[in-house]
Amino acid sequence: MRRLFWLGIGLAVGVLVVRKATRTAQAYTPAGIASGLSESAGSLVESVRSFVDDVRVGMAEREQEIHEAFARGEAYDDQFAELREDPRIGDREIFPEEHQR
Repeated sequence: MRRLFWLGIGLAVGVLVVRKATRTAQAYTPAGIASGLSESAGSLVESVRSFVDDVRVGMAEREQEIHEAFARGEAYDDQFAELREDPRIGDREIFPEEHQR
């Protein structure tokens, strides 16, 4: 009975090892590599789409705020005007004079 028990354990471990080895070997075949790359590219594309959607939502919200301020007759609050006017931070330090607008 004891030998039968250990034979069953050995068979179960053998089956698990063979299945794992088969999956690993399949992952390194050309089809497996292509599948992995396809999944990676798909997740990258989805991440970029999500980022673009978030940026568009943010842009639409900010545009709506600007339109509402304009409708109320308020001046547009340019939060970055001081930074652009500072020659150490603005594009004047980066680009030569002939390339500035």
